[in-house]
Amino acid sequence: MLSLGPIAFAAPWLLLALPALPILWWLLRVTPPAPRRIGFPALRLLRDLPITQETPARTPWWLLLLRIVAAALLILGLAQPVLGPRGGVGGEGTQLLVLDDGWAAAADWPARMAAAGAALDRAAREGRRAALLATAPSETGDAPRVIGPMPAEDLRARLAALRPKPWAPDRAAALAAFQAWRTTNTGPVSTLLVSDGIEHAEAGAAPFQAALAGAGTLTLAMDAARPVRLLPPPVAEADRLRLTVQQRPLPTPSEAVVLARTGDGRALAQATVPVPANAAQGEGVLELPVELRNQVVRLEIEGETGAGGVVLLDERFRRRPVGLLPAQEESADAPLIGDLFYLDRALAPFVEIRRGPLDRLLSRPIAVLALADRPVAEGVERDALTRWVERGGTLIRFAGPRIADHQDPLLPVPLRAERSLGGSLSWEQPQRLAPFPDHSPFLGLPVPAEVTVERQVLAEPSPRLSERTWARLADGTPLVTAEARGQGRIVLFHVTANAEWSNLPLSGLFVQMLRRIVALSAGIQGQEGDAPLAPLETLDGFGRLGAAPPAASALPASAIEGTVPSPRNPPGWYGTPGQDAANAAYRRALNLGGAIPGPRAAPPPPPGTSVLAIGGIPAERDLGPWLLAAALLLLAADLVIGLVLRGLLAVPRAARVGAVAALALLAAAPAMAQRGSAGGPEGDPVLATRLAYVVTGDSSLDETQRMGLVGLSDFVNRRTAAALADPAAVTPGQDDLSFYPLLYWVITPDAPQPDAQAVTALNDFMRHGGIILFDTRDEGSGEGFASGARAALRRVTRDLAIPPLAQVSEDHVLRRAFYLLVDLPGRFAGGPVWVARDQDRANDSVSPVIIGGHDWAAAWAIDARGNNPFAVVPGGTRQRTLAYRFGVNLVMYALTGNYKGDQVHVPAILERLGN
Repeated sequence: MLSLGPIAFAAPWLLLALPALPILWWLLRVTPPAPRRIGFPALRLLRDLPITQETPARTPWWLLLLRIVAAALLILGLAQPVLGPRGGVGGEGTQLLVLDDGWAAAADWPARMAAAGAALDRAAREGRRAALLATAPSETGDAPRVIGPMPAEDLRARLAALRPKPWAPDRAAALAAFQAWRTTNTGPVSTLLVSDGIEHAEAGAAPFQAALAGAGTLTLAMDAARPVRLLPPPVAEADRLRLTVQQRPLPTPSEAVVLARTGDGRALAQATVPVPANAAQGEGVLELPVELRNQVVRLEIEGETGAGGVVLLDERFRRRPVGLLPAQEESADAPLIGDLFYLDRALAPFVEIRRGPLDRLLSRPIAVLALADRPVAEGVERDALTRWVERGGTLIRFAGPRIADHQDPLLPVPLRAERSLGGSLSWEQPQRLAPFPDHSPFLGLPVPAEVTVERQVLAEPSPRLSERTWARLADGTPLVTAEARGQGRIVLFHVTANAEWSNLPLSGLFVQMLRRIVALSAGIQGQEGDAPLAPLETLDGFGRLGAAPPAASALPASAIEGTVPSPRNPPGWYGTPGQDAANAAYRRALNLGGAIPGPRAAPPPPPGTSVLAIGGIPAERDLGPWLLAAALLLLAADLVIGLVLRGLLAVPRAARVGAVAALALLAAAPAMAQRGSAGGPEGDPVLATRLAYVVTGDSSLDETQRMGLVGLSDFVNRRTAAALADPAAVTPGQDDLSFYPLLYWVITPDAPQPDAQAVTALNDFMRHGGIILFDTRDEGSGEGFASGARAALRRVTRDLAIPPLAQVSEDHVLRRAFYLLVDLPGRFAGGPVWVARDQDRANDSVSPVIIGGHDWAAAWAIDARGNNPFAVVPGGTRQRTLAYRFGVNLVMYALTGNYKGDQVHVPAILERLGN
């Protein structure tokens, strides 16, 4: 291959024909054109016979030039020119392609395939054979192996079939496969290693690269500037999820945006996690109300395609509301001795604790109720608590003197007597705990030797006492018993909730036992211990859930947290076959980030290795077909011109003028097409009514604005007689705003102050009847989604002609322009909406500005599939409908002005018409 700057020739020997072009020029020049046949009388020939002898006419110079250019194009096209050939992938012998196709390769997979494809194209042009080695085990569990050598064209289909895997590469197995391949393929090898730049195992990359370099030339292709990121499972805290983003250290600071999504793909919230320069990880927090947090089933790094940027959240990350009821409220929180002192501290880190009377606790959905030595009085209280348990509630009770003296039906087993040290039923020594039974949900928890019990309430012996016992003392007496009631459960600790009868509340085992019981309240049954969990849905290399691969197998529930994802156990959802797989209560999540180390940079390549940067490099383009096509067009034109010059093809003058005009139109076609794209019926704002939004510079936010106005326009078109075209993105001061009735403007915390030109354009827009809807997105959420937006609003509107404002009154036209509305919600509900306080008759009493913070665009937004990508809180579907209706009122207000405000005069008008 011959390379000349940005162009290379795969058959450069054909370029030797270029020096022959002057000879062709000479031959064409000395050859006269064919004589023309002219019909006229012979006498006229004698009369016009010239006196002097004339030389024969020659071919016109411009026709010679056309033929020379056509010949040159043929030569260049047959030489197989390539535009933008990739360097550094040449060599001799077999072209071996080695690709890291593990979890870290998914984010820039197209660039990796382009680099490998370019090397394969070059090998095909040079007539070399090629082979392929993928370093990650396949979905069937087979170890890496070398495919080939074979003709490069035959290997192209194998390369196109590769996909990233949701587990780490096995470079040790890849090294063994390469060494076995070299025993039968001893010829020269040039290797292209498309690496993910990560050290996945201790000292795994260095020997592998050394072996590849020892077999011939080695070229390393990787993107050293890309932050390879991994998202471990979060830490659930009382009011937040604490996030950690691990990445390969970079010399510059960066940040990752983590999205919280529901099971149907809606994004509920996001958190920005900064990663300092040269740091291996960054930390952040995700704050959500409990009701929303319990809907989150997936966390993902925005823009990070791959299983490494996805975390599935099962019941271990839910926050269940738990109510606490003591026997005496006044002493319940007394330090060290209060009935709820230890319960509150054990449960607070992972549940939402609620306090209050029983009727108030049961008035809201609640998962667990804990009663500390509190008998349940007969009557309304007992009936309400019984109905709550039978409908699925979990009741945790702790024994004590009051329970021993006043038993009630809401106990799992009948109680017999109080047993204490020094009494007739006493121990010589305090009793320790026995190992947990096989059917107990506490199975697998370590039993500390220092936990002892000095006093308890005994259970009445019965045939079913053994199966209802979840924990025993060393002498066999029950410590924790439980019974199913309807759809719920009653659990009894036969000791007090404080340290008066035992030191169990002082131990970590107490916290773990409570966590297991709270998890049971979500419906997880039979999923503890060594029960096998089958793969229900698994993640592929791009982080998408789908059917489990054929090699996937079940794994024990107790081992799921420590299992390293592999072809046998890919990351995803595991559960019991036959259960409701759509219900997260029956599933456990195996995440990639929870079992593998954070990304570490791979060691430098061996000396003599060529390094090729991938990503952002344009692909090779074969220019041969284009040059040959141009040569054929020129030869066709030469044929037509020759026929005309010989008189064999008569072309009227009008036709020649028309041909010139057609050529001029063809030359101007691109410009006209470009204008038509913006000035046609679908693009010209003069010919179609459309809404507009102000470009903020944040691509994701601008996309949300666009989707929001698309959704609103679609709703308006379906529900009203208005016909709105697709919304337009505008920049004040650069675009003409006079075509748009409504301008939607999201104010970001870092929004800059408009310049003088933009201020003039905005003031003119408002003065001539336009409406600007400012949205700060900070009302009603309480989540800090747009902290600092109000200060930014003051900065943006400092020089604008904003009239005095007031809240939208109950009789304002915005509330009844089309629909009758009480509230004007968006993605968030609550908070005021501001409009002009005084009416301006010069502008038909229409407010030029509307200000709120409800994130209306997110509530209106629809994606390409017609789904709503953002959740609305707290009203759900009903609130979204009201948001659309407010949007319709807003559009009608912008299109028709204040006509609805004159309806107060309708009775008088009708009366006058009647007279």
